[in-house]
Parts: sequence; structure tokens; C-alpha cells
Amino acid sequence: MATPHPEMIDPTRYGSLGELLADALVTFKTETALIEVDRKKESRRLTYLDAKREADRVTRWLAARGVGAGDRVAIVMSNQGRWLLAACAVFARGAVLVPLDYKLSADEQEALMAHCRPKALVTEHGLARRFGALDVEAALVTEAKGEYAFAHTDWDALDADGETPAPVARAREDAATIVYSSGTGGRPKGCVLSHEAYLEQLKALMALFPMRVGHRTFSILPTNHAIDFMVGFVGPFSCGATVVHQRSLRPEFLQSTMQSYGVTHMALVPMVLEAFERSIEERLLQQPAWARRMVGVIGGLNEMLTTKQPNPKLSRALLSPIHEAFGGELEVLFCGGAFVDRDRAELFYRLGLPVVIGYGLTECCTVATVNDLKPFRGDSVGRPVPGVQVRIHEPGADGVGEVWIRGRTLMTGYLDDPELTAETITEDGWLRTGDLGWMDAAHHLHLVGRSKNMIVTEGGKNVYPEDIEGAFEALPVEELAVFASGFLWPEQARLGHERLVAVVRRKKGNGTEPASDGEIRAQLAAKNRRLPEHKRIRGLVFVDEAFPRTASMKVKRQLLAESLRAAAPEEERLS
Repeated sequence: MATPHPEMIDPTRYGSLGELLADALVTFKTETALIEVDRKKESRRLTYLDAKREADRVTRWLAARGVGAGDRVAIVMSNQGRWLLAACAVFARGAVLVPLDYKLSADEQEALMAHCRPKALVTEHGLARRFGALDVEAALVTEAKGEYAFAHTDWDALDADGETPAPVARAREDAATIVYSSGTGGRPKGCVLSHEAYLEQLKALMALFPMRVGHRTFSILPTNHAIDFMVGFVGPFSCGATVVHQRSLRPEFLQSTMQSYGVTHMALVPMVLEAFERSIEERLLQQPAWARRMVGVIGGLNEMLTTKQPNPKLSRALLSPIHEAFGGELEVLFCGGAFVDRDRAELFYRLGLPVVIGYGLTECCTVATVNDLKPFRGDSVGRPVPGVQVRIHEPGADGVGEVWIRGRTLMTGYLDDPELTAETITEDGWLRTGDLGWMDAAHHLHLVGRSKNMIVTEGGKNVYPEDIEGAFEALPVEELAVFASGFLWPEQARLGHERLVAVVRRKKGNGTEPASDGEIRAQLAAKNRRLPEHKRIRGLVFVDEAFPRTASMKVKRQLLAESLRAAAPEEERLS
């Protein structure tokens, strides 16, 4: 059984996240807990003791308003230290945290709050001013300015002194959070996750990727997102590490912050990883040809010397200019939320910047499988984490079937929706993910796509559109997604007669002439010809609106399909 790192607070000792976080704020009181950066200037720094004092102010406010065990408190805030402090206070009161995506529209956020019925809300000025009259008993607003359509308290006006109530005890099986699945369409899917789920996930992940005092994790994903909640909050706090937040998420500011603070850990999505790759390429293009060749040679040497597992010190010594561009201390990048391009992941590993690829759903807390880097593999989403079982249900001749998951990290069900819960979780506790994949001999999981977006050809071959998108990655377009035609237009879904359709959003000029539709069509056709016959694109649709995406920047395929049906764009047939 995996054991926690010795410098970490042992999750097995606690019955709830509230107890663990309360201990962490005291145990590491002199260490730096939070750093906030606005562009390239540090705006705030708190020790764990400072963090405790500020969290206590919120705890007293919640207690004064009668928030206690089992009550729900929603947080709608962008990435910042006060998000984490509010969460600590919510857990201290034994309440259930409802973290909502701040990037949703006000209507969407209000609809989710109407569904979960929180007793209190914590938000910020820029978001609060969008809301109408909310049905909450109490609201706390950071950086409050003026009046809103609902009664509120200004965070900065909270009493600095006073007696803080003792933490409210909760049992492991009690609800810790209600997290709304980002892939949902019109039907709210509030995943009820227990304290047990988080404590078990924390134990497993920190045993695989331990943090310690002195580590600095850069939180750039919304903290309501499962990966950042663990990697950018609960994980570092349980180890006395520092969490760094950055107001602007433009790539040049991200790298500046990484350099200034020597970031060691970071959770990101494939789109950010792609931006980092472009930054590396631009840096190399400024070097003479012999220097670029040398980087390739040294990268190959580093890959050979780190075959069994990463060696950060060695990689930094061999490839110091590359590493210095990212702060010179980076140990690991956690990447998930969407398919990670294998070539890109392998490039970063050659350069000594390991990318941890994992797979999970909101319904199973954070991750169900993860690559432990021993050795690194960019072709899979890793093995099941300790305490989690993964199986392939009813695999076909090619070994591909639906991915099913079981373990202590699973949700207890969807809020107030027993029917949907029964459809999703079997009587013996298996979560039906709707994702298709296969397991290799080393028990690594390989994903191929979603069951609803699969085509069975006349020749009996299964084709997974998501698996094909990487072939068109270099096209001069802003966004591209591949669909089964029957997924886009259900009335056309006849077995054996479906086709693959590429949905493309054109690039805007931004000072340069964007590729024309003809140029895009020609480049797509050239790449298409290199694919096997049954994997070729047969239809093309151009759109101007940005694709709807989740907090982790994964395309919301169902919403995109619905918008296309409503707009009825013309589809170009390709031979």
C-alpha cells in the first residue's frame, strides 16, 4: 500500500477535509502559503498563520449567519488566494462546498445555485454585479464596490478579532462538495463527493507525486476544476508548500511568474502545454542551426539517461537554457481535461520537463488513472491510482469497450437525481463513464473517444473522431473538432452510412493575413490523404463563433453540436 510522504500531513488520520486543513494552517504556520501576482508585480503574500487568521474571519462570519453541518456554501470566484481561504472556512463549519465555474454566464451560475440551494455565497465584485436577486441567506463579496441586487457583506469589512468557533466535526462518508460536471448540457449534474473521496485521492496522489515545504505550485486552472482543487489547493496545503496565483493568464506573464518564483509544480490543460511548446520553438529559432541541433542531441541523451524515471537535477544541468525559461525549478506538469498529444508530451520529457498524463471525471473526484513516470509513457493515460479499479466493459474484438471505474473516490450520486445516478452507477458500484478505451498488458489505459461519437463503418471498423483530431493539429485554424455526422445531425445516423465531419473555426488576422478557406481546405485534404480510407474526413463545416469549452478547456461537444443544429451551416462534402 502507498504511504504518504513523511513531510506531509497524513490524510488517514482525519475524518474530514476540514480537520486536515485546520491542522495544516497551524503545522506550517511560519511557511509561505499564498503568493498573488498581478502581471509581473507581487500583490500579496501570506504565511500559513496569516492564512489561518483570514480564514478565521470568514469562519466567524459563516457561524454568525447560522451556517453549519451539511449546509451548502457556493463559491463563484476567479483564481485567487481568497478562494482557498473561503473553502477552508466552509469546511471548518462542516458545510458542503459548492464550487462553481466563474467562466459560466450569470444565468448559468444562477441556475446551478437554484438547483443546489446554497445557504450562503462567496463571490467577487466583478461577478457579483452580474447577478440578479439571489435566493441566499448571506453573501460575502471580495473587493465590494457599491450595491448589488442582493444583500451582502464586504470581505474587507469582516472583523479581524473575535473568538473563532471550534471546527465542526464531519464523518468521512459525509458530503464535502457538490461539483457540477462541466460536460453537462441543460440537465444539472451535481456530483456529491464525500470527504472520504478527497482524503483517499490525496493519499494516493501525494504518495506518487510528493510535495514538501519549499515547493511552489502555480495555480492557473479555475480552482473549481478537480485537478486544480487537488494540485493547487488541498495537496500543497497538506504538505506546507506555497500556492502561487496570477491575475493575468497570458503566456508571457505565466512564464515570467514561473521564473520569478521558481515554480516546481503546475496543473494545466493541453492548450497551455501547446503554448509552452510554441515558446520553446520561438526561443530555439533565435539560435544558430548548430545550437538547435545540439539541443536535439542533448535532449536525446537526457531521454536515454532518464528512461526509468525523471532526474530533474540532471535534466537541468544538461538543458539549463530551456529550464531557465520556465524558472529553472520545474519538476512536474500535471496535464488532463482533454486528450494530450503524444508527440508533445514526449518532446517535453526529452527536454526534462515531465508531463503527468491522467484521466478522470468529476464523478470520480480527481483522477482514476495516472502515469507515474516510472517509466514515462506518452501513449496512455496511465494506470489506475491506488484504491481505484478500472475495467473495460464488453470489449470488442479490438479490445475496445466502455471504461468503467469503481473505488472510494467515486461520488455518492448526483444531487437530487436518483434516476440519473442509477443510470450512471451500477448496483455493484461501477461508474459507467461513456468513454471508450482499451487496457494494455501493463495495465495502462488508452482512450479512443466517446461512445456517442463513434462510427461503425460498413466494413465493421470502429472509428473514434477524437482519435483523429491530432492528424490535423497543424492546420492554420483557431479550433478544429471532428464529429460523427450522426452525432451532429441525429436524423442522419444510419448504421454504415455515417461519415466524419470536421468543424473548423477560422483564425482572425491579428495583424497578419489569415489562411483563406481554400488554403485550409487544401491543407486538410493533403493531410486527409495520408490517413487510412476509413479515417478520412468526408465533410467540412466552417464556423465563426468560439467553441464552447469546459473549465479545463475541453470542447463541450454536445453544446457545439446543438449550436450547429440551430445555425444549420452549410456542410461541404469532401471526396
